[in-house]
Amino acid sequence: MNNTQSTNPKPKAVVLLSGGLDSMVTAAIAQESGFDVHALTVDYGQRHRVELTSAAAIAQRLGLANHVEIALDLRAFGGSALTDSIDVPKRGVGDDIPVTYVPARNLVFLALTTACAEATGAKDVFIGVNALDYSGYPDCRPEFIESFAETARLGTKAGVEGKPFTIHAPLQHMTKADIAKECDRLGLDPVWSWSCYDPAADGKACGQCDSCRLRKKGFAEAGITDSTRYSD
Repeated sequence: MNNTQSTNPKPKAVVLLSGGLDSMVTAAIAQESGFDVHALTVDYGQRHRVELTSAAAIAQRLGLANHVEIALDLRAFGGSALTDSIDVPKRGVGDDIPVTYVPARNLVFLALTTACAEATGAKDVFIGVNALDYSGYPDCRPEFIESFAETARLGTKAGVEGKPFTIHAPLQHMTKADIAKECDRLGLDPVWSWSCYDPAADGKACGQCDSCRLRKKGFAEAGITDSTRYSD
């Protein structure tokens, strides 16, 4: 009698890893959920390029199965304070969609992440979008994620063959305080990630852009120390 037991490999998942706090927490949640996590980072010509370094560091610290960085220079289109010569607003989060919105960014990035998943043999895609404490970007809403899942089913070989992708957005209905608590629970150091849209000349986060304000607010409300170095 053969006592050797076969072990089933972990299912693969691809995480869109920007290098920000939300994507770091999302990658750790995917790992905790039992996935063999692969990560995709997009160098889209963003002015806060330090997040690319953070993404690589996060992938290494978490011991992800693979980390791919691809270049897609959206500065050719512009139209955003992150990819064009437009000042990053520092007045606080308002009700209108801010100029830091990058046209169709998550639509493009989810398409790329799904393509990476199909090529990798993964059926699960993770993205760290949030629709509570955020800047009002339309491509962070639950209805967008649901709609994209159907688009991926219709537009991929895997979907047509009856093996559709599952799009996971585990932070979708969390506040920034909830996300800060998850970061702490998962044993992640906030300083591994980068959220600031407009890094100061001294290399610190500006502390005044929407992303910095939301991040600081979340950690303060959670009562957890944010190890990020802020210029202000």
